[in-house]
Amino acid sequence: MAGSNGRTVYRRSSDDKWVNKKNGNSQASSVHDTQKDANAAAKDMLKNSGGGELITKGKDGKIRSKDTIVPGNDPRSIKDTEH
Repeated sequence: MAGSNGRTVYRRSSDDKWVNKKNGNSQASSVHDTQKDANAAAKDMLKNSGGGELITKGKDGKIRSKDTIVPGNDPRSIKDTEH
């Protein structure tokens, strides 16, 4: 589960833009044309704010990936095999 410093990237259905939003906030931190750009912005924001978990959702709204951005701590003891 994402902590207080987690972020989620998802596609907004109203205009097909990709949203970077801090978990718990009601408004988007940034809006992008591509998922790649939204992920990059979210990673930069997490790195600058002490790390945390990044959740990326696909066009269908289902979670595609979860990634712990340093210096955040991954609560699982397994290694990240996705990256």
